[in-house]
Amino acid sequence: MEERNYQTAIDIILKAGDSKNESMMAIGAAREFDFEKASFYLEEAGKKLIEVHELQTALIQQEAEGSAVEVNIILVHAQDHLTTAIVMKDQAEEFVKLYQMLAPVLHNK
Repeated sequence: MEERNYQTAIDIILKAGDSKNESMMAIGAAREFDFEKASFYLEEAGKKLIEVHELQTALIQQEAEGSAVEVNIILVHAQDHLTTAIVMKDQAEEFVKLYQMLAPVLHNK
């Protein structure tokens, strides 16, 4: 794998991991009914995903332009991290909504 593409795959892994972590932080904040902080973490997770998609898009464009991108375990791992980060953000958004729905009920007891 070209050094440039190898570094891109590593960057995808790191940024996707950061996004997943931000999503988990959003769930933790929502669990504490701190919805402002939860919203902040979700926004940060989204920003990281945009960065990751830009990296992924660069590889796709390279391939589309006729310059093959070698697929190896690092790139597969990077794609796995990206997929997991996307799913985690979606789930975190749902968890935050659920905690928001529960907050009035739990605070009235």
